[in-house]
Amino acid sequence: MLFVAFGALVLVPLLTGLNPNVALFTAGIGTLLFQLATKNKVPVFLASSFAFIAPISFGVAQWGIPATLGGLVAAGLVFMFFAFLVKINGNNVIDRILPPVVTGPIIMVIGLSLAPVAVGMAMGKDSGLQAENYQLIIISMASLLTTLIVAIWAKGFFRLVPIIAGIVVGYALSCAFDIVNFQPVIDAPWFKVPDFTFPEFQWQAILYMIPIVIAPTIEHVGDIMAIGAVTGKDYTREPGLQRTLLGDGLATTTAGFFGGPPCITYAEVIGAVTLTRNFKTQVMTWAALWAILMSFIGKIGAFLSSIPTVVMGGIMVLLFGSIASVGINILVKHKVDLSVSRNMCIVSLVLVFGIGGMIFDFGSYALQGISLCGILAIVLNLILPQQTKTNN
Repeated sequence: MLFVAFGALVLVPLLTGLNPNVALFTAGIGTLLFQLATKNKVPVFLASSFAFIAPISFGVAQWGIPATLGGLVAAGLVFMFFAFLVKINGNNVIDRILPPVVTGPIIMVIGLSLAPVAVGMAMGKDSGLQAENYQLIIISMASLLTTLIVAIWAKGFFRLVPIIAGIVVGYALSCAFDIVNFQPVIDAPWFKVPDFTFPEFQWQAILYMIPIVIAPTIEHVGDIMAIGAVTGKDYTREPGLQRTLLGDGLATTTAGFFGGPPCITYAEVIGAVTLTRNFKTQVMTWAALWAILMSFIGKIGAFLSSIPTVVMGGIMVLLFGSIASVGINILVKHKVDLSVSRNMCIVSLVLVFGIGGMIFDFGSYALQGISLCGILAIVLNLILPQQTKTNN
């Protein structure tokens, strides 16, 4: 289970500047907290959602890592707030606040806004690597192609690890082209306490990060329903959606306090449960304990940090495109009719504001990106009157 989650678990910190050893530690702690909140009834392992890559990267560039972590702590509290709403209003409150016409375009913006970053990394821009341009393209495209092949044609367990497969091939090519620096791995100690970073609370970073929780909340509900379909149990009723959301909130807030990325329910692990038919929560407990143990091995973090950015770039091309595709799929799956003026206006404004880089500058605080899109979509959904398609 840990191996399946490992690729994406460490990918988020490597792409956002956070520490991969800390990410392993907080994923383990977060999973244990989730089990506590859900009365040890839901067999999932927690890791970071790709939806957080863009906001964390922006936050780190804008306010630094400590302030961004403060925003992530607040994001965990939003999960807890949603849990409270479900507790007092029932499961349908999430659908009322965040219908598909809201969540679909927001998720599309998350993926599409990162497209230039993915392409730039795949081309080796500003990587500082001592290699010819054609070599960098070969590495990134080999990583991309491997990820595609494994995701589509691999069978059984191997279909669950396309990211790891892409990294292995890209890393091997990087070694062949002699662009990997092994010295930090050699110098790193075997045992090392993770480099924890503790949060600072700046209201600008907090206000920016809070709306980001919209997309992972919808992802969480889908994951809980999916794992319930696999195991034959309705986890939205027992232990209840309010408890699973609480578990995500506790895990994310705790991760922020230690310097790790947010920890939420994760699709790849659900795929592993589906494949192995292993529904025991004890397996997730052991996976969490192994993650905590591995976080204290210094050479693991040094090795992960030695992976050239161009390898990640190739994988990110597919990864961020797939995030946008999830948003499109939400609109299609729920039959959101874009010929209805209300729906068309919401989707259109969110896409243009998000991809075009609209900024509302209030002096000491600027509302932009995914945060702006989230607030815009929710407000428009609440104030625009419901419409049905009319035939002229």
